[in-house]
Amino acid sequence: MKLLIQNGHVIDPDTGKDGIYDVLVAEGRILRVDRHIDEEADRTVNAEGLYVMPGIIDLHVHLRDPGLEYKETLQTGALAAAKGGVTTMCAMPNTKPVTDSPEMIRSQRERARKECAVHVSFVGAVTKGQEGKELTDIAAMKKEGMLCISEDGKSVMDAGLYREAMKIAARENVLVLAHCEDKNMVAGGVMNACKKAEELGLPGITNGVEDVIAARDILLAKETGARLHLCHCSTKDSVELVRLAKEAGLPVSAEVCPHHFTLTSEDIPCDDANYKMNPPLREREDVDALIDGLKKGIIDVISTDHAPHGEEEKSRGFANSPFGIVGLETSVGVTMTELVHTGILTPMEMADRMSFRPAKLLGIDKGSLAEGKCADVVLIDPDKEWTVRREELVSKGKNTPFDGRKLRGAVVMTIVDGEIVYTDMEEK
Repeated sequence: MKLLIQNGHVIDPDTGKDGIYDVLVAEGRILRVDRHIDEEADRTVNAEGLYVMPGIIDLHVHLRDPGLEYKETLQTGALAAAKGGVTTMCAMPNTKPVTDSPEMIRSQRERARKECAVHVSFVGAVTKGQEGKELTDIAAMKKEGMLCISEDGKSVMDAGLYREAMKIAARENVLVLAHCEDKNMVAGGVMNACKKAEELGLPGITNGVEDVIAARDILLAKETGARLHLCHCSTKDSVELVRLAKEAGLPVSAEVCPHHFTLTSEDIPCDDANYKMNPPLREREDVDALIDGLKKGIIDVISTDHAPHGEEEKSRGFANSPFGIVGLETSVGVTMTELVHTGILTPMEMADRMSFRPAKLLGIDKGSLAEGKCADVVLIDPDKEWTVRREELVSKGKNTPFDGRKLRGAVVMTIVDGEIVYTDMEEK
């Protein structure tokens, strides 16, 4: 299909374009980007007043499929992604069975091609069964198209074993996605260790639980040369550790999630497990450090850690419900509201953190609207106001702390390989 997007505000970190342009798409590629394109197309979209950006790339998503399909499936997760402007996402390996073999990578990729409206990159586990005892065949999974490894949901506590994994990852040029949590320090905690936890009578998780492993993993990256990406950073010291690593020239990057730069532990209402995630919501000084890190480019990426759960699971109270919230459908709105409209990030910086830099970390030909590139595009209405309604989420998971929150900035069209996979646009 030949698609012409007219009069949109193109924002492209790759080419530096930041102004009104037309974009012509054909055969799944960006054919032309110019001030005015007078050419017939199968469909013409009037994007006046809209941002036209490279499709969002989410490095951190849990799709629960196979084995936990009551929480999410490949198909429903992809539909939620499309609604949220996400054109590529990295699916974490903690499924049942775990994604820990070349056969699993191949099977999942084949399914995704048939079932998913967006691109899905499957992350391989570091150890077999995520049991922390025996390394997976990282090289063989790489041959099947795997780009990243992770033990997400936990850390590999055996530093010697993890070092060997990092050596292989460095040799194979595989990105290491690190969930930084010293499980020996958690001690049954369910929320941030602070006065709010004391008020609610809940056991706390200290910042050190994250910081100790973040420091360890950075040192292992220094020793092995592996490309290390710290997932869902939540503490001020994690930001400082990443800053020091970058100053030293180490191949270290990091991400932050919208809930961690928006909410604090003080926002948790009594016993509402929709505010329970891992790492937990931290205190104001941590949130301020995360925002500052994003602004300065110390934190490279905004990802969601989309983690859907069943209704019954999240109704067991804060202490007994599982960790995790959904985020695919709200990330653009929250980021626009909290960071762009407040002047913390420019629209160009938002596109950089949500698309261009993730593409560079993955080493994929995306995150750009340059001519000849893959036509993965998102159209955003920067001024559209909307209210998050859990019942309107496409994801099977409805576990969001943003239910009822008013946001400004909404995805109105998502294009994958030149095909419209989601639209909420009124024809102009």
